[in-house]
Amino acid sequence: MTKNRIALFPGSFDPITVGHESVVRRALPMFDKIIVGVGVNSEKSAMLPSEKRVELIKKVFADEPKVEVVTYSGLTVDFCKANNISFILRGLRTSADFEFERSIGHANQLLDKDIETVFMLTLPEHTFISSSIVRDIAKNNGDISAFLPKAINTL
Repeated sequence: MTKNRIALFPGSFDPITVGHESVVRRALPMFDKIIVGVGVNSEKSAMLPSEKRVELIKKVFADEPKVEVVTYSGLTVDFCKANNISFILRGLRTSADFEFERSIGHANQLLDKDIETVFMLTLPEHTFISSSIVRDIAKNNGDISAFLPKAINTL
């Protein structure tokens, strides 16, 4: 039986950045579909409500039929199993990201050996961009347009 080529790109996307967009667009040739999964974590205080994050991400990928956007809660592996997803896509900006993501990837592998984690390096010009930096700039009334995908140059 052929393994499906559906990937989940999980994250909080609070907000989505040009780095997130780049990872998804560059990964598209590898997969039949990429599901951008907006993780809902009631423990975390978000700048944007999950509905707004989904709306923004849909706008960014409106031109791409292979991208779907959903919200989910709970374990990422459980969401993958319930939705027949075989791959978890993760972007890596730094070596610290790699160490963190590798631990999660190993834990996920123990939870379900059939779900593979795929790491994609961010482009060098996006290495310093994170949602937390964008949130901090936004909270202090700075211009965040350079950090956001062109389709949503404002929040």
